[in-house]
Amino acid sequence: MDVFKPIRLFSDLITYGWLGIGNNTYSGNTINFFIYDTIKIGLLLIVINYIMAITRYYFPMEKIRDLLNKRRWFGLDYLLAALLGVVTPFCSCSSIPLFIGFVGAGIPLGVTFAFLISSPLINESSLYLFPAMFGMKVTVLYNVIGIIISILGGILIQKFHMEKYVKPELLKFKSRREIESENNGTSLSFSKLVHYWWQDGIRITKNVFPYVVLGVGIGALIHGFVPAGPVEKYLSVKTWWTIPLAALLGAPLYANSVSVIPVMEALIDKGVPLGTALSFMTAIVTVSIPESMILKKVMSWQLLVMFLSITIVGIMIMGYIFNFVTLSPSAKSCLSGKPFRPAAFHQMPPPLKIFYSYIPFPQRVTA
Repeated sequence: MDVFKPIRLFSDLITYGWLGIGNNTYSGNTINFFIYDTIKIGLLLIVINYIMAITRYYFPMEKIRDLLNKRRWFGLDYLLAALLGVVTPFCSCSSIPLFIGFVGAGIPLGVTFAFLISSPLINESSLYLFPAMFGMKVTVLYNVIGIIISILGGILIQKFHMEKYVKPELLKFKSRREIESENNGTSLSFSKLVHYWWQDGIRITKNVFPYVVLGVGIGALIHGFVPAGPVEKYLSVKTWWTIPLAALLGAPLYANSVSVIPVMEALIDKGVPLGTALSFMTAIVTVSIPESMILKKVMSWQLLVMFLSITIVGIMIMGYIFNFVTLSPSAKSCLSGKPFRPAAFHQMPPPLKIFYSYIPFPQRVTA
């Protein structure tokens, strides 16, 4: 079920119906994307900030901080945040409203970043399309590595105590006691509470939304644009520097995972290693210029640079792992289920023959 389908239909109506712009044209796709993403992210900001305003009133930030900071969770809080990112069908920009809501609710910064990294990194493509394209073993490996990168990235940000780099206006909220003291020490009526929650939530939305419009506007201009020729030329080289190059080439671009999949398939068919193609794809869907512009409104450049650096390094590590798995004969056989046997297998002593025949691969083939 696509909860955003009504917005999609409305944006199609405006673009192709009312404005009369042709479908499958650059101008049509650009305007359609701008209308769709602006409405979607704007509504997400309003709804999530309103819900978080209610949460802060009934469940103060101090209690949330105490619950997550004073108890030993042994990393479970980061895992839960990363898993929440897995089940939320958001791109890099659409994840930001929830991130803002979590920060405003007092959830530790590292936990919120674990969500922010995992939400676009582990997406509908990696869950539903990868099994048919690359098989279940590659799919499972990709998603597990993605969750680990999200958790480690969140833990690293938390260890550096980067809270001071979050814009203070996100953290200025009145407690329930302060609100009631302004009302002569009595509880607010339901109608007044609804009005207060709206004002509390819309304040953050007003601060962030202009940057959403600007970021989505730039994203609409470059959405889906992938310079296939140069990318194919340089990334098909099987050497160590293609992974960083793939991540750096993909980072400025902006597209959802579904639209990048055909490009990724074409690159693999042209001889680009799987890990290199994955680095290129994940950089596009996880890091983007529009996302950075919106995040700059809610955090200082120091925290933004750390987030981008951790994410890009994680993407590179994922690429190296997959290139090792797909290019190394022993690791490739692990994915295929067949045991790897060196050329000198028959000259090996019996213990080594047993190792290469049975460990760690369950299937035994005749040499």
